[in-house]
Amino acid sequence: QVQLVESGGGLVQAGDSLRVSCAASGRTFSSYHIGWFRQAPGKAREFVASISWIGHSTYYGDSVKGRITISRDNAKNMVYLQMNSLKPADTAVYYCALKRGAYASVYEIEYDYWGQGTQVTVSS
Repeated sequence: QVQLVESGGGLVQAGDSLRVSCAASGRTFSSYHIGWFRQAPGKAREFVASISWIGHSTYYGDSVKGRITISRDNAKNMVYLQMNSLKPADTAVYYCALKRGAYASVYEIEYDYWGQGTQVTVSS
């Protein structure tokens, strides 16, 4: 089994920066990706970014490109999402998820394990 725990969410003002973290533990796989998704009230869950655990492949959703950077620390089993120039539209619950296998995906259905989420609220 895999456990994913998000942290670092909070209330910030528009234009601020925030870093959320995802701690992974439990079973390991030879190849997998960690993704970040977000879900705003009344909206579908949206792909934000993903990173491969081996190599340096990263992918970003169109709505966050240029403002968000995903990174990882393999030694600590941590994945980070650095968010800059935050907007009220970025307000959502942010989830990290793990997808087994060598291929990245923007589709939540292809992710196998999920964290409980961390709330990010951006005030105007």
